[in-house]
Amino acid sequence: MPTALITGVTGQDGSYLAEMLLEKGYHVIGMVRRSSTVNFERLAHIQDQIEFVNGDLLDQVSMIEALRGHQPEEVYNLAAQSFVQTSFGQPVLTGETTALGVTRVLDAIRIVNPEIRFYQASSSEMFGKVHEVPQTETTPFHPRSPYGVAKVYGHWITVNYRESYGLHASSGILFNHESPRRGLEFVTRKITHTVAQIALGRATELRLGNLDAHRDWGFAGDYVDAMWRMLQLDEPDDFVVCTGESHSVREFCEIAFGHVGLDYNDYVVIDEKFFRPAEVDLLVGDCTKAETELGWVKRTSFTELVEMMVDADIELLEGKLRALA
Repeated sequence: MPTALITGVTGQDGSYLAEMLLEKGYHVIGMVRRSSTVNFERLAHIQDQIEFVNGDLLDQVSMIEALRGHQPEEVYNLAAQSFVQTSFGQPVLTGETTALGVTRVLDAIRIVNPEIRFYQASSSEMFGKVHEVPQTETTPFHPRSPYGVAKVYGHWITVNYRESYGLHASSGILFNHESPRRGLEFVTRKITHTVAQIALGRATELRLGNLDAHRDWGFAGDYVDAMWRMLQLDEPDDFVVCTGESHSVREFCEIAFGHVGLDYNDYVVIDEKFFRPAEVDLLVGDCTKAETELGWVKRTSFTELVEMMVDADIELLEGKLRALA
């Protein structure tokens, strides 16, 4: 039974990855920060199948102890301060976690067992002010947020440890990927959750920022398969994972509201406080390399993704209302 350690296991991607690895027969170690309020909501259905270990990307000793104690063959680094808007208000914390945290994990691997295979969660936000469309593995980076800057550091330190120490270290440059498990602070989940509230008569408006920002949105459950495939390669490398399609926030709203028979124009209010200090207007990737070298394919369309999220939020809110009745 192979063993995999996942940082950020309680997050959206961590939960889908843990689920998939368990199905493949892995022993899954989930690293969580010591806290009085650890949220296992996304893992509730598989929580008893995961072994949890305390650790923190801010504390390298905890990483070394986790690796020594559990001897994983694979490490997936999904932990980060992952909200772009928050990174403008907490740039130093974002740098400590999302950038330097990667170095701590890589160095722990170098010290404990350089044979461990490592996956780094890179991000399309590294492209920022894009230099070409679509973006590929060779597109220059021009991040437009402290989060994007931190991810660029994490990406290049992964390349550096690969080249300097011969580590099997790969980066997945994942474009936006969503699901019913997405945090409520992200615009996609904010939209679907508010649509559900409006459909059930619990809200009357949805306040958003730039409706014309375009993103390449896919389903997180599809994308974790690409992560696993990278660590099965004989040689490590970097891969763009995306759908190759670009859609605006406005389109997301149209489909989400339309799914419950409503017109988004009647409910969406533009609020300047939700505009970013530096906006990323257009992200769309080219995943040809992932398709050809990993054999990876996306399975969920944009419309299916949006409708899945709306349905899940309606079900969630209906359950809460029944519990209160």
